Amino acid sequence: MPRQTRPPARNGVQKFPVKLAMWDFDHCDPKRCSGKKLARLGLMRALRVGQKFQGLVISSNGKLPVCPEDRAILDESGVAVVECSWARIDEIPFARIGGRNERLLPYLVAANPVNYGKPWKLNCVEAVAAALAITGHRDWAADLLANFSWGHAFLDVNKDLLDRYAACTDSASVQQAQQMWLDEIEEVYVVKEREKKERQERGEEVDDIWLTGNTNHRNQEVDSDDDEDSEEDSDEEDSDVSETTSPPI
Repeated sequence: MPRQTRPPARNGVQKFPVKLAMWDFDHCDPKRCSGKKLARLGLMRALRVGQKFQGLVISSNGKLPVCPEDRAILDESGVAVVECSWARIDEIPFARIGGRNERLLPYLVAANPVNYGKPWKLNCVEAVAAALAITGHRDWAADLLANFSWGHAFLDVNKDLLDRYAACTDSASVQQAQQMWLDEIEEVYVVKEREKKERQERGEEVDDIWLTGNTNHRNQEVDSDDDEDSEEDSDEEDSDVSETTSPPI
């Protein structure tokens, strides 16, 4: 299928090939919110509480993961996300938002500066990009992420996972692919733990970054919109987290 191109810019604002939308609950700093930045660029529109969306709705209120079979829905009606903080999830009136096509995201790892390396903790643009990539629009995902200095890292970090999910057919096969990946991670972890214990028993120094978590944030550059808020603290850990996943599926 030939690649669809973006419609020409109108009044200096570039339009995206499909509709992008969000319910924004103003839980994060506007200068650090990827959803708000996409809105400023004219790429994403805000939805009101009480307003339903006809396209894909990426939310943990979904029952099944997004899959390649969802491409027709996305192409026709677009994709929306719920922009909120995990810490304030109980405040979200799920009964008054969403739509008929609510979906989870399968296991993926965040690459944004706030939650780099953390599974499930995607922000708005990562959530939308994931849905685009899984439904066969990796090029659109790259275009969207190009608006952020760190954006390319999301597709790089998750390349193998996105390839697996995009090669699936329905939600059941995506769930199976996710479980296979998690089983592989668990197997590696067990081996690493055994090796660590053996080294400790031999009195050797143990300094295994893999086991202590992803401590390398790559010193990623924060987008110019976010420079004033580049200092992170525990209270801001959930900033700009799109409420999209509910581990495990």
